[in-house]
Parts: sequence; C-alpha cells; structure tokens
Amino acid sequence: MAKALGIGGIFFKSPDTEALVEWYARHLGFERGDEPGIMLHQSALPKGSYAVWGPFREETEYFNPSTKDFMFNLIVDDLEGALEQVAAGGAEIVGDVEHYDFGSFGWFVDPDGNKVELWQPKQT
Repeated sequence: MAKALGIGGIFFKSPDTEALVEWYARHLGFERGDEPGIMLHQSALPKGSYAVWGPFREETEYFNPSTKDFMFNLIVDDLEGALEQVAAGGAEIVGDVEHYDFGSFGWFVDPDGNKVELWQPKQT
C-alpha cells in the first residue's frame, strides 16, 4: 500500500502574492528562489521536529481571530525572536506563548489575515 509520508506544501490564495512573500522574507527569513513559492528544506529543520496533519471540527475557535478555514504552523529556531520580528512587521500577536514537553508555541495574524502558529521544538 502506498503511504503519505509528509506535508509537501501549504497552498492558499492571497490578494497580493508578491507583497506577502516579501513580508515573510523580511520578517521570518524566508529565502526566495526562482520557484513560485518558498522552499523549506527538511534538512534545515531541528532534530525531533515533524509535520502534523490535523483536521479540526467546524465549530473550532482555535483559528480565531482569523476568519479563514485554515491555519498553518511554521517551525522556528527562536520563537521569541520570530514573534518580535513579525510584530515589528505589523502582524497582530495572538494570545500568550505556551510551553509544552515537545516545545513552545506562539501565534500571529499575517497581513492577509491568516492565523499562523509558530513552533519551536524542544531541543532533544
């Protein structure tokens, strides 16, 4: 049986794709290339990190205050620094940083109104 092995991308609509790509490059260090999106290479991820495929019930409030039907998670190497950078870029920080056995999480709403979850995995 063939199996899915991981998340190959996050694809969504944007009213101004160039501006949004530039915002992420400036405030979260995305490296632009010739591709239509940003390549996030598995080899750059911290040891012990992983991707999650997680459907939520329709009535969830977890994506609030965004009105979108999705949220994406980005693995970062410095959660506090990343939150400071996106806030400096005009993003709305949502909630407080939360710490768990497997890492720490923070959230923001980007210029397009997408809620983004940042995860700094716990060092193993």
